[in-house]
Formats: sequence, structure tokens, C-alpha cells
Amino acid sequence: MKRGRYGRFIRTLITIIDFILLNCIYFFVCWLSDASFDFYSFRVCMILNISYLISVSLYSDIHSQRTVFADKIILQAVKLVVLDCALFLALLAIIDSTELPLIIIGKFYVVFLLVLSIWWIVSRKLIKSYRTHGFNFRRVIIIGRGKMGVKLLEEMLSDAGYGYRVMGFFDNAKNSRSINKYKGTIDDVEDFIKENHIDEMYCTVADAETDLTERLIKIAENNAVDFYYVPQVNSSLMRKFELNNIGNLPALSIRRNPLNKMVNKVLKRTFDICCSALFLILSPIIFLPVAIAIKLSSPGPIFFRQKRTGYRGEEFVCFKFRTMRVNKDSDKLQATLNDPRKTAIGEFLRKTSIDELPQFFNVLRGDMSIVGPRPHMLKHTQDYSALIDRYMVRHVIKPGITGWAQVNGYRGQTKELWQMQKRVEYDVWYAENWNMMLDFKIIFLTVFNAIKGEKNAF
Repeated sequence: MKRGRYGRFIRTLITIIDFILLNCIYFFVCWLSDASFDFYSFRVCMILNISYLISVSLYSDIHSQRTVFADKIILQAVKLVVLDCALFLALLAIIDSTELPLIIIGKFYVVFLLVLSIWWIVSRKLIKSYRTHGFNFRRVIIIGRGKMGVKLLEEMLSDAGYGYRVMGFFDNAKNSRSINKYKGTIDDVEDFIKENHIDEMYCTVADAETDLTERLIKIAENNAVDFYYVPQVNSSLMRKFELNNIGNLPALSIRRNPLNKMVNKVLKRTFDICCSALFLILSPIIFLPVAIAIKLSSPGPIFFRQKRTGYRGEEFVCFKFRTMRVNKDSDKLQATLNDPRKTAIGEFLRKTSIDELPQFFNVLRGDMSIVGPRPHMLKHTQDYSALIDRYMVRHVIKPGITGWAQVNGYRGQTKELWQMQKRVEYDVWYAENWNMMLDFKIIFLTVFNAIKGEKNAF
């Protein structure tokens, strides 16, 4: 029984197909654009392959990961294609090439990004199916049959497509011997590894047992086994960690926040500025008729201004189209289904979410983002922060015009506490798992839901 059979070829095979797609799409786009295929164009094609070889060497590691989701795959493909495009243009500049028009390059990379993303997702599905049928698995053992060991086993077996085959547990405790898959004590680990060709060892023993951990690391290294240490954490810390370093010491952050990274901040802010600026340039088409309708519906201002809780708990003035008659309870009470304060035009604006469009001013000013947790009125922040755990975590990123909670049905009035708890749960998940593809997905679902109509929009 051999270890790693065929598995090492999967990443190589995917990359080979990447190159086939790269060249086929290049020639296809050139053919559609009536570009010539002389020797100079062949040189350009070779440069394209060289730039992709450099790029894919940095980003193809995602094919080796056993637990990864579609949005992460697409994001990795986007990063690869952006880098490839930059390298390709740089190399063209070095050889002083003017043969290939920029319009062809643009068409090529748009098509290539689309096809590469689809191919990577399809390849992931094929690999998972391949593993589900018993191939390309990793033989693993777990040291420590405590709560963390059980939880680790459950995660590994939650999807057969991950390709984990747990060969056994090892623990010195006598009460472990009656447990399924128990194979012996720590003294039996090395012999078991040699006899069963183990690929990976997961250590879940208590942090205090440093001598035991060092011994297990030595066993793993002497037998070419990948070693993973799973720290003991309680249920309140059972979440994804982010590894940081303070000097030479590792530090685990209990809250992942991708938007703490400067490149992600710049990417999201650039998208916000471009989209909000473009929308506001075109806004008179929508704003003028809406403003006239609001003025005719009832006396009062066109815009409703309200202080709300923003980034890191800071207050800001949020803009909306006024949908109610002027009243003294606007900063205290949420709108209800048959709220007598609403005007006729206000009912329509809320149903279609048009009342939120002035918040593009807030986005351009930097108070908000296009996508993020919906900003709450100050009274709600004060009330719910005392009732709901992790409520203030939703403020570690900028609030948004639309958000993950909203597209999952948690928008509008919150009659019961559990509804706000679910909203906070979705908002925190978004903050900890942000990526641009997720933002695009939320924007698409927001537009789709607005066209379809939402029962909670009132």
C-alpha cells in the first residue's frame, strides 16, 4: 500500500489544462479580431505563456487544499489573472511590442477569467467526486481522543470529498480503549505509521504536555509524515483563527477580519468610490421624479437624515429618501407593516428599496460601503448591544447599503430578539469571511430580490 498515489499529479494536470485553455482562448480571440499570426504574434504568445507560468506558480496551491469553497476559488482565479495581465503587459513593454492592440488583450483576459473560473470550479467538483469514490485520500491518525479529537473527526468525515481516511486514535488514557478506532497508546504510534503508511498526524493533546508533543513531532519528521497541532479551545472559541506573529511567537486572533489587510481595504474602497460616483452622476434620472413625488405626497424635506452607528461605533448621519410624514418617533420606532406614518409614495420606495439610494452619498463620503452590515439607529445599538453577544462585532467594518443578512431574509422590522440575533450572526460571518466575490454575490441578490419583491420590505 503506497502513500500519495496519483495525488501529486492532480495539481500538475489542472495546470496543464490551464495552459491549453490559455492558448486556445488566445488564438480564438485573435481569430475573432482578425489579428495576424506571424512570427511576432508567436513571440507574443510565448510571452503570454511565460507570464502565466510565473503567475500560476504563486496561486495554484489552492488545488492542493482539501477544504475550499467556490467563492475562494473564484477569488484566487481573479488574483492570478490580474497578476498575469500585469506581467504580460510589462513583458510586452520590455520587448517594445505594439503589434497586439490593447482591445484584444482586454477581450482575451475577460474571456480567460470567465473560462478559468468555471474550469477551476468544475475541476474541484471532479476531484471531490474522485475522492468520494475512494481515491486520492489521505491516511490520518489523531492523537488524543478528547472533545477536540472527536470534533476533528466529525469535521473530516462531514464531506467525503475532502478525502480524509481516519486510520485510528491514540491515547494513553485507559478509558479510551473502548472507543471506536482506538489503536493503542502513544508508544504504538510509530509502528502503526510504518505499517499503515500514514500521511498526516493530528495532535489534539493538552497544551501542557509539551514533552509528548515534541516526541510526536520527532516521530512525524522521522517518518515523513505531515504534523498538525490542533489547540485545545473551549466552545466559545470554536471558530476560524487567524495566525499572527509577535516577534518569533505565534499569536492566534479569535476574529478574522480580511478588511484589516491594506490591499483588501484599497480594493473595497476603490470599488465603492467608482460605483457610487458613477451612480451619482446618473442619479438625476431617478432622483428628480422621486423628489417631486415626495414633495407632492406630504410636507417636509426630500431627504431623511438620521444619526446611525457606523464603523467602530462612530456616529454618522445616514441619508434616505423620506418615506414618512414628519414625526417625533422617527429616531425610536422602526417602520411596521401597516405603519400609519408612511406616505403612499413612501410605501413604494420602501418596497423597491429606492429609499436607500441616497446612501450612495454616504458611500462616497466614506461613512458607508456598498456592501456591509446595515447601520442601525443609535437607540437600537444601545438596546441590542446589552442583549446580544457579539453585537458590536458587526461594527468592525463599515456599514453598507445592503448586506449578507438582508439578502438572507433578515431585513426590516425585528419583532422578536431572535430575529436581530440572526441578523447579527450573518453580519459577523460576513465581516470574518469577506471577499470581493461575496460582495458581487450580495449585490446581485439585492437587485434580484428588489425586482422579485420582498415580504420584509416595508
